[in-house]
Amino acid sequence: MRKLTLVLAAGLLPAMPLQAMETPMQHSMHSGYFYGVQVEKLEYRAGDRGEELGYWSADAFYGTDDLKLRWITEGEYDFREEVYETLENQLALQVPVSTFFDAKAGLRFDTPDGQNRQYAFVGVTGLAPYWFELDSNLYVSDQGDLSADLDAEYEVLLSNRLILTPSAEFNAAFSDDEEIGVGAGLSSMELGLRLSYDLIDRSVSPYLGVVYERSFGRTADFAAEHGEPDQAWFAVAGVRLMF
Repeated sequence: MRKLTLVLAAGLLPAMPLQAMETPMQHSMHSGYFYGVQVEKLEYRAGDRGEELGYWSADAFYGTDDLKLRWITEGEYDFREEVYETLENQLALQVPVSTFFDAKAGLRFDTPDGQNRQYAFVGVTGLAPYWFELDSNLYVSDQGDLSADLDAEYEVLLSNRLILTPSAEFNAAFSDDEEIGVGAGLSSMELGLRLSYDLIDRSVSPYLGVVYERSFGRTADFAAEHGEPDQAWFAVAGVRLMF
């Protein structure tokens, strides 16, 4: 997920505002300003059809409790084909709107090997009841197409250092955009399960896991036209880094 990870377990920590939770990646500067960098996922993916992919998801922020500027980057590189399957960068302003949620708005730039797209977006990010981390966005592209996504993640503390993290990501579009292979309706989902071990005060956390991807409807049809499957399994190995 494209967010600042908050290390919580249901019932283990009292309720408190997002602004008051200091994460390991947050550093104080002066006059209430903070900055931080997190590489949430930096991983190698081995697919059930012989795919070899590199994947990353990272973000950085600078600002105060009341206003932050965030840069978010996510991408997937195919080592065999030597192409970027996805390459996404976002710039967003983020403000608190409730005790546990922030609103954000900004621009997103998709520049993979293929058709590029630019988007304006608005979204929310934060903690739902029972400490589920949520991130959801609504996009409008430079072609006028509307789309949305929803990411959810939950951390299960098996011990002080061993953490099991199930995750889910859903993508939907309100119209077909055949140039980038996206069809109207629920277009794709990704389910993940990762087991990590925290080292060096949570600054370095290697992990192993599994990821399942599935496309639906017209998106699956577009993939089939290019000889691509509508679902795939991946074994993953990676590391999470905080600075």
